[in-house]
Amino acid sequence: MQASDRRRVVITGLAAISPFGLDPEELWQGLVEQRSAVGPLTAFATDGLPLRHAAEAAAFTGHISEFGDLDGERKKAIRKGIKVMCRETQMAVAAAQRALVSAGLADPATVPRERFGCVFGSDYMLTIPDDFTTAVSRCQGADGQFAFDRWGEEGLPAMTPLWLLKYLPNMPASHIAIFNDLRGPSNSLTVREASGHLAVGEATITIGRGAADVMLVGSTGTRIHPMKMVHAILNEEVATGDDDPASWSRPFDRERRGMVLGEGAGVLILEEREHALRRGATVYGEVLGHAAVASAEAAAVGRRQAAVSAAVKQTLASAGVPPEAVGHVHAQGLGTRVGDQQEAAGLVAVLGERLGQIPTVAAKANFGNLGGGSGLIECVASLKALEKGCLFPQRNYTTPDESCPVRVAAEVDLPGDRFLSLAVTPQGQAGGLLIGRSPDAA
Repeated sequence: MQASDRRRVVITGLAAISPFGLDPEELWQGLVEQRSAVGPLTAFATDGLPLRHAAEAAAFTGHISEFGDLDGERKKAIRKGIKVMCRETQMAVAAAQRALVSAGLADPATVPRERFGCVFGSDYMLTIPDDFTTAVSRCQGADGQFAFDRWGEEGLPAMTPLWLLKYLPNMPASHIAIFNDLRGPSNSLTVREASGHLAVGEATITIGRGAADVMLVGSTGTRIHPMKMVHAILNEEVATGDDDPASWSRPFDRERRGMVLGEGAGVLILEEREHALRRGATVYGEVLGHAAVASAEAAAVGRRQAAVSAAVKQTLASAGVPPEAVGHVHAQGLGTRVGDQQEAAGLVAVLGERLGQIPTVAAKANFGNLGGGSGLIECVASLKALEKGCLFPQRNYTTPDESCPVRVAAEVDLPGDRFLSLAVTPQGQAGGLLIGRSPDAA
């Protein structure tokens, strides 16, 4: 199917549960004011851990009041379901309900159930130690050692019923579809930071081929978790130190030293253009192109440069536009030494000299790596930039790095009419999106 033949897909709803707050406007204000959301960890005790600062979505506590405007029946159902949701799923459901309100679809019955679907991405999900504390203590012998032969009869029965359901990565899409009676195409993706981009691509194809008219698309993640924090510190470059933690995340800066850990969830409502116009929906933007690629060596070691270049090339080809059409780049910008260098090299391979002319931003400078939630929250930030007509300057960029030849956005930069958004995982899975200011936008 040629780009000119497919059904056009527009964005009619936005939501972001981020370290800056519970909605896109709070996200935008944090970015445009160049604030940092990095602060002391409060979610759990950090005694014995080498990291005591992160970017928590502190405004989200999981209380039903934070799930947006809900009718009585839906509020009752969600309140009951919260106890079988982990934090990532709670943020996902809250963002989804808020996005539906944003799209004017608080009553989803306005769209035929079979024509309304859901694709949701996430990180891998892990239980927290507290889930096992009581059960493990019941299996301790007089010497304080764990007695494995007691687990079946004494330990397991002490586990919270249905505890495993809290941590299945298909739970966000399942809960959202059930609460809103979405009977259209549904899928769950677990592709770390690339999850959101790939979810948008799949949903765009689904609408484009006529299998749905509306798709709720999201991604959620948290790195603020004892085990995930340990995994990150052991396997990736994480910023630490005794200086101001607000200065730690420095994408593309020569003095960068690693990523900051955070959490959040973002949701977009995608809709077939004519369907959106018929119901008088507000149009925030249009999905013009997308890509999903993977490039890895043995043992799942990602070739991130190759993955990024392929994602950029395929995204532009999908949209049918040249590099000159890109108004700004919202880079992944982890703030790691090798990751940023490889991402920049991947961009140069396709955009060439044009890269030095396109303003580039990386919101991770403000709130770190939100895991699976990063990609779509960053897309929401760039959509707000299109709406506001200005581009937020990047925080913590003071010393250019010759190995990262990007033109980092300053206060005077404009967002253009289209932005390229990227995400790539350490395993070499990458997603790309080209999103434009729709001519139908108010």
